[in-house]
Amino acid sequence: MDCVFCKIVEGTIPSYTVYEDEIAKIFLDINPDTNGHLLIIPKKHFQDLSTIDNSTLTHIMDLAKKCYQILEEKLNCDGLTLVQNNGIIQDVKHYHLHLKPFYKEEQQKLSVEEVYNKLTK
Repeated sequence: MDCVFCKIVEGTIPSYTVYEDEIAKIFLDINPDTNGHLLIIPKKHFQDLSTIDNSTLTHIMDLAKKCYQILEEKLNCDGLTLVQNNGIIQDVKHYHLHLKPFYKEEQQKLSVEEVYNKLTK
């Protein structure tokens, strides 16, 4: 399978991973819309919302709640947008949930490495 997210799970493509367990992996988006833009993906390949099982989906949402707390604590975000695309608007055909922190005041754009260090230290 030629899936970039499956390759990230396998470790053949590097990522700025901030958390992983037996079901999911959380890493920084390499082209973030905002400081702390995260992706949560299941380790098992599911194409989209119509194919992912409810147990995995629930686990991903539980992780999203925990990530929100961490983003508030470590990056001082003021809100969070969750985005999950399906069908023709889905760039990578592997289920993934975007977590995009919102800041009421404009933030200095940090590098992915700088954000990674803030989240993991």
